[in-house]
Order: sequence, then structure tokens, then C-alpha cells
Amino acid sequence: MQIDCDIHPGVPDTAALFPYMPAHWRDTSVMRGIDDLQSANYPDTTPLTVRPDWRPARGRPGTDAATVAAQCLDPFGSDIGILNPLFGVQTLYGDDLAAAYASALNGWTRGEFLDRDSRFRASIIVSLENIEMAVAEIDRCAVDPSFVQVMLLAGTSRPLGRRQYWPIYEACVRHGLSLAIHAGQEFRNAPTALGWPSYYLEDYTANAQAFQYQLTSLFCEGVFEKFPTLTFIMLESGWTWVPALLWRIAKYWGGLRFEVPWTNRSPEEIVRDQLRFSLTPVDGPADGDQLRRVLDHLGSDRVLLFSTDYPHNQFDGADPFPDVFDPALRQIISSDAPLAAYPRLGGAP
Repeated sequence: MQIDCDIHPGVPDTAALFPYMPAHWRDTSVMRGIDDLQSANYPDTTPLTVRPDWRPARGRPGTDAATVAAQCLDPFGSDIGILNPLFGVQTLYGDDLAAAYASALNGWTRGEFLDRDSRFRASIIVSLENIEMAVAEIDRCAVDPSFVQVMLLAGTSRPLGRRQYWPIYEACVRHGLSLAIHAGQEFRNAPTALGWPSYYLEDYTANAQAFQYQLTSLFCEGVFEKFPTLTFIMLESGWTWVPALLWRIAKYWGGLRFEVPWTNRSPEEIVRDQLRFSLTPVDGPADGDQLRRVLDHLGSDRVLLFSTDYPHNQFDGADPFPDVFDPALRQIISSDAPLAAYPRLGGAP
């Protein structure tokens, strides 16, 4: 079995969500001219957003189940594909408006994909503007077993370790869901520690910094200790930066552990136990031996999950794996590790 853990269906525009939205918010969207929320994080015309052979003549790629299956599931031999919509409902400020859009996006994913092809699974998308509403949306969607995780963006208004977000993690544990953090931002803060950049290249590169701080926050605030059965999955984050960050945290943890007495496990143990990373993009060196050593430094061959990052332009051809990955490791990344990371897929074989 092969499981693709990061597929992005394309919402054509906000009107596509209207059938799944109360009339009041449809009228509000028309009146306010809210016609698109996706291009903020992933501009339609940038080469990174869509691989050339997946770019349609008109409109966005992957707007229907048949196209995604034909371009992403079938060519790679994936038996299950996990959908992670990136329509940017998290960028809306109003509690009720943001919650309505998140609910509509989840309804669209179910109606247009989950109900049309049994191979698809999906993330529950929530807005963090109102945590109570976010938990209610998780409870609503979790009734459908095709939803396998809750997805947040890496660029949040506050670090995700803060206790205000813990009810979301409690809901994940209650329903057997994983918690995914995906590249992208809510646009509440500048994407870099030095302020707003000039170019999209800077913005996209800064995502790695956001992931690093989210991991540090989750560790320092004691989230992993509070929720020891919850798996956190970082999507489109890259992963070769992880060993260096873990070494840095561990170094200062040794001298500052009195600040965080609830941290009972080392950063390395926590990554092996509770953190997973999507394979793509592979942000490592071209030298295969060096890349294999990165995995050795991670201390586990089960921290990576197979992903194509469809339709983003992260690799060519039909093999996202680095050449150095042998068949046994490919099997773990494609099947064993994803099955263990997602309780709703049935558990590890």
C-alpha cells in the first residue's frame, strides 16, 4: 500500500464554496467582493505553484476528483491520497465569517472529492480566530471517518504551543485525528523575524523558520508531554534542518531545563515518538551519502511520510524519492510510517 500524505485540491474560487455555505455568508461574499483566498500563499502564475505538466490550459489544477486521481494517484500508484486544501480561509479575521468559510471548505472537500472517490482522505480545515468554533468544526467533521487530521498553517498569529490552542489538540485526541502543520501563513505577522520581505522567494523560504519555531514552541510549552498519543505532522516543511535544530534545543535545554520542568523527554526522543515530516520537498544535498546521513542523524527511518505535494513543482517525473533511498526504506515511508501516523487509516501493519 502507498499513501500520499500531501495533495492539494484546487478550489476554483469562492463561488465554488457557495453551495456549502449559508445564504447570509454567500451574500456577504458577493457584497464584499471576496472572490479568491488561495493566491495569497500560492500565487497561481508562479512556477513553484504548479508543475508544468499539471497546469491546465485554463483555471486551477486539480479542481475535481477525477483530475487529481488521474494526475496524482494513478501515476504514482497511490492507494490513498490525503487532501490538504490551501484556500486561505485562515486569513479571514471575523470569527463567524472565518468559521463559515472553513465549514464550507470542508463541505466542498467532502462533496467534490471524498464522496466521489473512496481513495481520498482529507484534513479538517479550521480558523484559529475562535478556538471554540474551531473545536465545534472538528467535532462536526470528525463524524466522517474520511477526515484523518486537522490542518493548521505554520505562520500563525501566536506560537502553537500556547495553551489557547490546547482544546484543538484535545479534540484531535478525542477523535483519533492527527494534527498537521502546513506551509503557509495567516498574515497576522511578518513571515520573517526582521519584518516583511520584498519577494515571494523570501516568503516561501521563511516557511522553514516558522516550522522551526513551531516545533520549539510545542516542545517548550509541554504540548508533547500533555498529549503523548498525538502525532504532529509537518507538511511541505522540508526536513534536513531538523537535526541541527534538535541539537540546538538540546544544548540549551541542558542549561535552562529549570524553565520547562514538564519536559521529560529530549527533543530527539519527541521527534522519533510524535513528529513526522512529509518527504517532499526534499531540501537536502544532491550527494546521496550526505542525505542518508541526515536520516541517520534523525535517529529513525520512520519520520518521513510519502508525499507528492501535488500540484506544486517540487520534482520532475514520477519518482519523488532520492536515489539513495533503498526499497526497504521506500516501503516504510510509503506505507508503514503513514499507517502508524494516521490512526484513522487503521494503524501500523
